Amino acid sequence: MFFDCIDWTRAWYASVLPLATEIGGAPSVDANADVDVVAYAGWRGKINAYAAQAALRNHRQQALRFVTQEELPEGMAYEAYISDTGHIPTRENLHDFFNALVWLNFPMIKMQLNALQSAQIASLGVGKSRGAARDAATIFDENAALLVIRHSDEGAALLDALQNHRWQQAFVEQRHLFGTHCEVWSFGHALMEKLVQPYKAITAHAWPVIVEANYFDLDVHARRAYLDRKVAQQLKGHALTTADYTPLPVLGIPGWWPDQNEEFYADTQVFRPKRLARD
Repeated sequence: MFFDCIDWTRAWYASVLPLATEIGGAPSVDANADVDVVAYAGWRGKINAYAAQAALRNHRQQALRFVTQEELPEGMAYEAYISDTGHIPTRENLHDFFNALVWLNFPMIKMQLNALQSAQIASLGVGKSRGAARDAATIFDENAALLVIRHSDEGAALLDALQNHRWQQAFVEQRHLFGTHCEVWSFGHALMEKLVQPYKAITAHAWPVIVEANYFDLDVHARRAYLDRKVAQQLKGHALTTADYTPLPVLGIPGWWPDQNEEFYADTQVFRPKRLARD
């Protein structure tokens, strides 16, 4: 299959790993499901079966269903189609496979992004330019990483270092804070696709999420559910712009790549200093 090339041991796939391991083979048919999972073979059937079992919905409370790309009407915007029908056109490729996994793992965030994108389409139409808000939502959808920061002095200092591109401070001097005061969850499906063949310059658009100390006592499933609720609430009613993000070279995250020595982080083509604001 096209997804056999994915190395699921990589840290950047931890956010979607539990469900990803269940995808493949023939779907189990639930007679009570509200979608026709029999019509979809293999991984698509598994995804639809899970979506039905979890009663996943779009922002109009329509049941989510992963359909073939051919079902998208000609001339209709992809995001508007999902909003209107709950159907998500899904091709047999890595890009759409990861998109489906993100829908299953973070349904509230994806629902909120789709609501924002479809509202922008309804307001502005589909032109050569998406517009600032839709562009920012698309960047989140495609390339975001959730930068989870503990509400503490140490967490605040680490976030400040990352936002101001003090990479040596964040990734070397404060390396010990990752896991206790900070963690990163991959979200964007294009980001995950790029990381199938990782290279040093891959950079995510990081979305900061401030959490209380007890967050780090939760198991992985509870953390994921918490982030799904919290980030969706952050996005709701927020005037999303590209200024909300901070660049994050993902192979620099402690533990995400071998040989993260001084020379590794000294590469200013990847770990770039922050540009000075123009007068």
